[in-house]
Amino acid sequence: VRWFNRSLTLGNEMKAEPKSDLDFLHVYLISDFRHHQEESITEQIEKALQGGVRAVQLREKDLSPKELLAQALEIKPIIKKYDAKLFINDRADIAEIAGADGVQLTETSVPAGEIKDKFPNLIIGVSTHAKEGALLAEAEGADFITFSPIYETPSKIHFGPPQGPEKLGEIVKSVHLPVLALGGIKLNRVPEVLQQGAHGVAVISGIWDSQDIKQQAFEYMHHFGGATS
Repeated sequence: VRWFNRSLTLGNEMKAEPKSDLDFLHVYLISDFRHHQEESITEQIEKALQGGVRAVQLREKDLSPKELLAQALEIKPIIKKYDAKLFINDRADIAEIAGADGVQLTETSVPAGEIKDKFPNLIIGVSTHAKEGALLAEAEGADFITFSPIYETPSKIHFGPPQGPEKLGEIVKSVHLPVLALGGIKLNRVPEVLQQGAHGVAVISGIWDSQDIKQQAFEYMHHFGGATS
């Protein structure tokens, strides 16, 4: 479901109060069904949750809306078992129906302000790739943003060359929202992006490529003092 034909009004009146505690976003794990196909996605996600991850984004663009909803409903119980948060990529309507905690919007999605009006209980993240997009997401009332690509990574190659940690630092200073570093954030690079002020890291292959998902998740969470709950 899409909502258009709304005049875009930017200003303080549209800025939501920041969420009081977004520490569960320190490691934001983005799904990728292509990894470890001998195991179900639910089993894979549980291993990451056992390692301390407390935020999972279901991002499977090849699934139909019906399939996406079915997958969200399948993994929701395991997410709740670990008191974690479930985000759905782009589809706020499916997030609402599935009882997910939030939605991850792109810069070409319906503006965050419209989603917040329609679904006030959802936590809203926005994927950004430039300062202009970061500022717009903040003005629209997003709760947090991801910024990418920081390092070279196949999943973000269509967004251009790596922008580097220094650019990440500029974005962090330009907004008052939590900023998650995304794009090639391997385990050894976590300290570098944290030095630039990132609130956390968004990870795909950094965890899914590991043969021991639980241990790898634990290693990422170790940079933030372990699990947040």
